[in-house]
Amino acid sequence: MRKDRSNIVNICMILFFVVCVIAPLGSMLLRVTPDGARAVFQSPQFGPAAINSLSTALTATLLTLTLSLLAAWSLERTQTREKALFGALFTLPMLIPSISHALGLVALFGKNGLLTILLHLPGSVYGFWGIVAGSVMYSFPIAFLMFSNILRYEDAMPYQAAEVLGIPAARQFTSLTLPYLKKTMISAFFAVFTMVITDYGVPLMVRGKCMTLSVLMYDRAVSMMDYSAGSVIGALLLLPAIAAFLVDLMAPERGTDSFISQPIRLKKDPVFDALASIFCVLIGLCVLAPIVSFCLMAFENKYPVDPAFSLRHVERAAARGAGQYLINSVLYAVLTALLGTLLAFVCAYLAARKKGAFSKGLHLISITSMAIPGIVLGLSYVIFFHSTPVYGTIFIIVLVNSIHFFSSPYLMMYNALEKLNPQLEDVGQCLGVNRFYIIRDVVLPKVGHTLTEMFTYFFVNSMMTISAVSFLVPPAPKPVALMIGQFETQLLIESAAFVSLLILAVNLGIKGLTTVVSSSHSHGLNQGAVYLFPKRHC
Repeated sequence: MRKDRSNIVNICMILFFVVCVIAPLGSMLLRVTPDGARAVFQSPQFGPAAINSLSTALTATLLTLTLSLLAAWSLERTQTREKALFGALFTLPMLIPSISHALGLVALFGKNGLLTILLHLPGSVYGFWGIVAGSVMYSFPIAFLMFSNILRYEDAMPYQAAEVLGIPAARQFTSLTLPYLKKTMISAFFAVFTMVITDYGVPLMVRGKCMTLSVLMYDRAVSMMDYSAGSVIGALLLLPAIAAFLVDLMAPERGTDSFISQPIRLKKDPVFDALASIFCVLIGLCVLAPIVSFCLMAFENKYPVDPAFSLRHVERAAARGAGQYLINSVLYAVLTALLGTLLAFVCAYLAARKKGAFSKGLHLISITSMAIPGIVLGLSYVIFFHSTPVYGTIFIIVLVNSIHFFSSPYLMMYNALEKLNPQLEDVGQCLGVNRFYIIRDVVLPKVGHTLTEMFTYFFVNSMMTISAVSFLVPPAPKPVALMIGQFETQLLIESAAFVSLLILAVNLGIKGLTTVVSSSHSHGLNQGAVYLFPKRHC
């Protein structure tokens, strides 16, 4: 009977994802017709946009992978000081929208940018290299975290054996390190490439005459309401994401061959450590400079000609409803974090703790959302839900955000649950303990830190996203992140900078709060008892 109930829950969750992922995507692809595709491909804008998208995405991806690998190596393989500070600094760009990075670049390197004027720099940030620079800043934290995580858990035993055999360091790097990083490098390449080619926040701000496919899709689908053309471009933007999904699916991470692994002991090398520290400082400055620039811009009287302190841009943003939009965003973020965390935990528990065909199917469909860019997901939701009662409501915004950011928190919880004793539920069943009590008293305390990370991930990304929600508002209440693009199009970049500052402040606050909660939870878990059996079973 319990097995039948669990299968019913699995089927319900699979049907949920069919309705919220597969059906909207299918409805968008059904809009792709031969005539519509021919019209898009033959348009004068498509060819240059496709070339620009591929060239900027490829260039930004290669630069991002190089810089992020060096940054991760500097923190994990050297005795660089202040590693925690640099680690937090390198992930700071994850707390603001991609368009805010481009705004910071405009403040520094625009035609009237601060560094442009001080250093008498030729040219401007607009165009190919502006898109590349903004995309590198936007995607750097993701690649850095992937490389940092894999390097942190590398086993030292093969290196110890290599040293005993007298194998030089260069040969160790090519024979041990590179093969170990191969899977992560491939995954990082596709992840960054997909992020860059589907993002329209950066090119929307600094593209100049360099049109990209993402901006072209946004213009056709949102500005011109041409869903047929938008669907054609959306189908094209799905290709790199699907390729990344298939690579991860067909090449799963292999476990270590030994039951015991040893952390790598760092050797002190003054020269190498100094170079790593200098590199980390330079990367940190590159991360901070654009953020600080738009923070200062928000309180300048008139950028860049009158740097005197002024609150008139704050007043303008408030007069246009920034306060209400911020409340909307916080509401969306909280509801998304609650719904997304609940769904991700239920799916991860069923997939990790219940074995069988249904569980495998649920796991597969739970990670499909990572293959759908936000801009494509938003358009598919417009097409599929347009005639339903949920369209134009708060619920559809919360739903699209939950699906958009679902896969990463799901995998966090799935991996955490996989590490728990697989016989836990069987033992509880033999002792007459209801599964609910096992989840409440054992599983949830064990994965409390992961739950906090999941909540934070959903909240932060919901606060700053502009891709999916831009297709669904209005009539739904508008989130504050969309005001950045509106102010930019009206050349009110100081007000746009203030909105970016609001988002950064809220996300920093939630990150700090959840860090404190997670830390206190860990201490409380170590000090308090975990009750497996309710009193009526004692």
